[in-house]
Amino acid sequence: MEKVEKTRYSDAELQEFKAIIVEKLRVAKEELSSLTQSLSSSNANGTDDTAGTYKTLEDGSATLEKEQTNQLAARQKKFIDNLEAALVRIENKTYGVCRETGKLIQKERLKAVPHTTLSMEAKIKQY
Repeated sequence: MEKVEKTRYSDAELQEFKAIIVEKLRVAKEELSSLTQSLSSSNANGTDDTAGTYKTLEDGSATLEKEQTNQLAARQKKFIDNLEAALVRIENKTYGVCRETGKLIQKERLKAVPHTTLSMEAKIKQY
């Protein structure tokens, strides 16, 4: 009997991936919320009562920290968008299919990077 190569994951497998993605999405949204809150809250340990020199250093440090937090928040937002796009692919039953090769992406890869659209084969070719 000839072995037919699967062209898509079964509905049961898709539901398994969906559960992983939904959980990652929940955690990612919590982290984004936490980052957003830390950006909107003012510096709790202000430097109003210290000398001007320290205040300047403190302000520079606070600015750098805010920039880093902004970058983290932007990265987190992109991650959330990618996870939400993966959920759409699950609904369309196109999830887990490499956009370059058209072959199924390995389950292990999808479990590690559930929003990926490339198989390892295609990813390696990019380098």
